[in-house]
Amino acid sequence: MRDGWMAAWPWTVGAGLTILQALSQQVPLPAANPFTTSGQIIANGRAVPYLVRHLPVSSFPQLPVAVQAELNRRGCLIPQTYEAHAPENVVEASLERAGSKDWAVLCSVKGTVSLLVFFANRAEPVVLASAPETERLEAHGGAGVLGFDWGIDAATPEQVREAQAGMRKLPPRLDHDALAETVIDQTTVYHYYSGNLWVVVGTGD
Repeated sequence: MRDGWMAAWPWTVGAGLTILQALSQQVPLPAANPFTTSGQIIANGRAVPYLVRHLPVSSFPQLPVAVQAELNRRGCLIPQTYEAHAPENVVEASLERAGSKDWAVLCSVKGTVSLLVFFANRAEPVVLASAPETERLEAHGGAGVLGFDWGIDAATPEQVREAQAGMRKLPPRLDHDALAETVIDQTTVYHYYSGNLWVVVGTGD
């Protein structure tokens, strides 16, 4: 499971660089494939290049046909973090209740990424979060190119309990999966569906 959650705007990138303005696609970089988005943002008065790789919905044949159809109807591509070594950001988990088969997907459309949750018995997904791709960038490696740092994973009740190990008073143990939303190298946030509401599970005092 990844670790990470970046605080709200202003976003800080690398060695104290604060993103002041996004200039997506105005100064394009060479793209490795048609599913790669590149450009520059202005940070502290200078242009910083970024690159975000995506995968088409067809790269995830495990998705139910109805979910694939809805993602394609929306024009979704699935953004990949800069550390990805296999297709990611499509998650199957028991998010509605114990034993349910639900899906969570990061969907990128025209530069905006949304976190969608599809319950097995509902036609329309729930949107848990949404942000421009240019607000989900992070410096990495030595090339000076920013990459996408937003990822999602399933979190079992046992994994959430491990994350709560440092709490002085432990809350009740979860009875089904949570959704871990992360920004690489930061703090994980756990979303949990309970009583017809999405809540954030506490992991610290």
